Amino acid sequence: MSNNIPAMSNVTASDDKHVQDIAATTPAQKRALSYATTIAMLFDQVMSTSMPADRIIGQYFREHKKHGSKDRRVIRESLFGLFRWRGWLNQLDSGQKHSIWFQQLSTCAMLEQHQWSDIITAWNEFAQWPQTRADQIQLEHKASLNDKLSAFATLSGITTSQITQLLPQWFWQLCPVAEADQYAVVNAMSSRPPIWTRAQTLSAAKVIESLRQAGVEAEASHYFSDAISLGHKSINLNEINLYKQGHIEIQDLASQVIGQICQPSSHEKWWDACSGAGGKTLQLYSLMSQQNVPITGNIIASDIRRKPLEELRKRANRAGFENISVVAWKGDELPVDAKAFDGVLVDAPCSCTGTWRRNPDMRWLDDASAITDKPILQLAILRRSAVAVKSGGKLIYATCSLSPSENEQIVQDFLSETTEFELEPVTHPFTGQQCDMLTIWPQQADSDGMFVAKMRRK
Repeated sequence: MSNNIPAMSNVTASDDKHVQDIAATTPAQKRALSYATTIAMLFDQVMSTSMPADRIIGQYFREHKKHGSKDRRVIRESLFGLFRWRGWLNQLDSGQKHSIWFQQLSTCAMLEQHQWSDIITAWNEFAQWPQTRADQIQLEHKASLNDKLSAFATLSGITTSQITQLLPQWFWQLCPVAEADQYAVVNAMSSRPPIWTRAQTLSAAKVIESLRQAGVEAEASHYFSDAISLGHKSINLNEINLYKQGHIEIQDLASQVIGQICQPSSHEKWWDACSGAGGKTLQLYSLMSQQNVPITGNIIASDIRRKPLEELRKRANRAGFENISVVAWKGDELPVDAKAFDGVLVDAPCSCTGTWRRNPDMRWLDDASAITDKPILQLAILRRSAVAVKSGGKLIYATCSLSPSENEQIVQDFLSETTEFELEPVTHPFTGQQCDMLTIWPQQADSDGMFVAKMRRK
């Protein structure tokens, strides 16, 4: 596979005063220049600190409350778009350094099909395109990825660009994808998934009705009875009463697959061994509560970090979930009793390649070590956690990675070391196919990517 991406270069406002040297005369040009400067500053900060873009931009907006909703949208969507199309944008070379940044901004706006035309026009004026300007290329409303590749070739004059360049080369090496499926994978990774939520203490029908009355787009999923899509618009959760009262939780559809594979019963005792802030812990409890019988079981959540566990306590209290407790990991010692649980969920730390749709910056901040550094730790956590499963109990291993070395290989290595556990086949919720281990790909149901395997102690 050819995937020759030019060396990553941060061509932004901070380099050689690219933005500072631009003379803006009209009000639109002044706004466009201000946006370009802010976006460049945030872009540079992401690349120089390797901190997630959503964290950096969230902090920026908290410190700069002057920005209105349009300002925030232009800045946020442009920043994430620059990372989403970075594999192509880095190939732009006008021969004039001071115009490259604006060419990248305007090309990104074309590919993302942004609607702020006055700003985009100004960016194109600053870009000093030698021939065709980005705003002179018209893409259909639902332009395909191939259409966008053709538009980029027309604009840049580069005819050797490929869709596979939108993901780093090491991804293709460590997350093998059949050639016939590569287009679908990149197409999904080049678009944002909807915001998925889960009806937690009310029926999905009641949640959808209430959300729509509040002016929030909401649509039921036909895969799970409690899954709801909130569309692609930014939402301030703190303004939604359903969220503040614990009736809904934000959880991607692929992540919801994990709880559905666990299928906890209301009388069972479960341990979420790597709970983080408890999204899957809450899902397990919600599934237990949907069985129309009193909950006599309970869930213990553990993590090595105390702050996420504190957040889990708040979320559980908000939802009124009483049978959830937290116990922190302290070193290698098992924080719970051995052979005491009907089910143990190990949502192991991983490379998070399955979440790249939501976090396009991570594909360029990380390198292959994001995957290769994880398997030793993942296998160690699975080994330790398995001790807590009682006879006949379930052991669920999951990641949000798309790499076999973090997924199937870990399960196979674990099973090769013990005769006490055996693999149980599962049904793919989106295709209906039976499989030994399940990988959810982003294109299958407009979600993130996820892996899960179900084992049982004999």
